[in-house]
Amino acid sequence: MKKFLVGGTALATALVLTACSGNSGGSAPGGGGIAQGATTTTSAPSSAPATSSPTPTPSSSSSTPKPTSSKPKPTPKPTPKPTPKPAANAADVPCKAALASPGVSACVDLSALKTWLLQDGKVIYGPVKQLPGKKGYATPTGVFHVSAKVKNYHSKQFDAPMPNSVFFLPGIAFHTGSLSVYSHGCIHLSAAASQKYFTMLQKGGVVQVVA
Repeated sequence: MKKFLVGGTALATALVLTACSGNSGGSAPGGGGIAQGATTTTSAPSSAPATSSPTPTPSSSSSTPKPTSSKPKPTPKPTPKPTPKPAANAADVPCKAALASPGVSACVDLSALKTWLLQDGKVIYGPVKQLPGKKGYATPTGVFHVSAKVKNYHSKQFDAPMPNSVFFLPGIAFHTGSLSVYSHGCIHLSAAASQKYFTMLQKGGVVQVVA
């Protein structure tokens, strides 16, 4: 009788141990694989130790600022100085009487279409271009004297303005006029030249016209 009891106790103990540990095929039927009141501890899989990445060493290109390459400023070119015009030579002036007269005088070369202002035998202005009278209205040649000056003269005969008129014969004068159209006997000058003649020539001044 005692042997039976000991054998039954051992069998019961074996069954209990088998139910708690679980079989090799899985959990116990109907028990969800976990005994009531048992505490399960889920251990996280051991991961490999994290490899610490080395701290990047800053390269010399990032740590040291690159020198700014500044382009050299172009050297400014020197402004060329205007070449001074050679002084007009009195030897080129074909008016002996005008050269010999004191004070300011004028010389007109009809064939060369040039005129000069002179003072005491020296050229003070010119030569500048002029246009004399056309065929049938030729400008007379000779030595004359300034007789009158009219700033804004208007020709009644030809109904034409004659700014800066300096008369040296009746109806004949230096004045502003076309340098592409011949006159009716007057000496056409540019506006600038006529202003110069009007300012410099005075009444009684010599005007010599040569062919």
